[in-house]
Amino acid sequence: MGSDVLSLRMDRGLLERIRRHAAKRGMSVQDYVVRTLARDDFDERFKAAVDETEKFYGLT
Repeated sequence: MGSDVLSLRMDRGLLERIRRHAAKRGMSVQDYVVRTLARDDFDERFKAAVDETEKFYGLT
């Protein structure tokens, strides 16, 4: 599996907060951000799957 680069600009305050959150978990900023994005993506896909299942069974 390959990887790509994502570059983003953020203010210093936000970066410091992310650094603190990452440090509490013993992670790098990069690992923390990637893990957070992956978790959010999974949550969105899981919710969409549940919604589709409920529609299929007429539960909504």
